[in-house]
Amino acid sequence: MKTHGRTGIVAAMQQELSAVLARLPDEQRQRVAGRDFWVGHWHGHEVVAVLSRVGKVAAATTAAALIERFGVDRIVFTGTAGGLAEGVRVGDLVVADAFMQHDMDASPLFPRFEVPLYGQSRFAVDAGLSQALAQAARSAVAAPMVTLGADAVAEFGLGAPRVHQGLIVSGDRFVATSAESAALRAALPDALAVEMEGAAVAQVCHDYGLPFAAVRTVSDRADDAAHVDFMRFIDQVASRYSAAILEHYFETL
Repeated sequence: MKTHGRTGIVAAMQQELSAVLARLPDEQRQRVAGRDFWVGHWHGHEVVAVLSRVGKVAAATTAAALIERFGVDRIVFTGTAGGLAEGVRVGDLVVADAFMQHDMDASPLFPRFEVPLYGQSRFAVDAGLSQALAQAARSAVAAPMVTLGADAVAEFGLGAPRVHQGLIVSGDRFVATSAESAALRAALPDALAVEMEGAAVAQVCHDYGLPFAAVRTVSDRADDAAHVDFMRFIDQVASRYSAAILEHYFETL
């Protein structure tokens, strides 16, 4: 992992980006590809923060613009995900070690999940960057009362959050039924969480040879209750974790 250069910070939801922008003392907005990119500094390190919007295509567009127009040296994605694996609970953090598209299926021409012409279904993240994010995540969850506040901890029952590392899967669908999440667990038993953007960014970064890592706060269990208080959870929990994790990361970079 490089320790200098420019870091691209990506979030899919406006509330998460707002928490990040609040930490940048000198951000300047530039509009590219219909998006606002905020160029500034965090603990003296150059950053470009951007709202990717939701879904794989939007995320890929954002990643390409960060690389081509803003010359970032690494990309970090933060936000929320639905927990899949047993023991991945609401309020936990998941740091990816690889991504794959759970809705990629070009069979019978190619095996299910394999990205055509790549010969692979999984795209690894940068190990050094991922470990740095995991350490920052552990610092953030060590004192949830401090990071989130007593009200949020009590409301969402977040007394002992954990940090998990492993596979995150992405698809252009908000997984929000118990049947869907059970099908994903059966097809991809090592998947820890599901979201809608990470695998696309991982593939773009693979193409450019750029370090990429991601950390997600588990907002739900990707089941029939996945829609309950989702926006409030982002505001009260996920956005605060995102800002705290990045604060720890840039503080020690």
